[in-house]
Amino acid sequence: MKRSNAPIFWALFGAGGMLSALIGGVLVIITGLAAPTGMGLPGDTLSYAKVLAFTQSWPGKLALFVVISLFLWHAAHRIFHTLHDLGIHAGLVARLLCYGVAAAGTLASIVALLQVA
Repeated sequence: MKRSNAPIFWALFGAGGMLSALIGGVLVIITGLAAPTGMGLPGDTLSYAKVLAFTQSWPGKLALFVVISLFLWHAAHRIFHTLHDLGIHAGLVARLLCYGVAAAGTLASIVALLQVA
């Protein structure tokens, strides 16, 4: 019996979907509406100093890594299966492109977060 790596991608898809459903909208409201316009938040909520301090802490790095990587894996899996549903059966090329971009983005986020000191 051939072993499949599909459960790994489905798990990353599910975790990314759950995370995006629970906090994705809140992140959009806070970073896109509330902080820039000052609605209900102090004006310096997303100031450079505060965001840098958050990014320099290990809990902040972990939170950013989890959000970035799981959102990427969720999007990659959804795009791959949407291509299949649209009748584009590119097979290995589409799989490598979709999941390769997610893997590259995950590695890039690790490198970028580790460089913030």
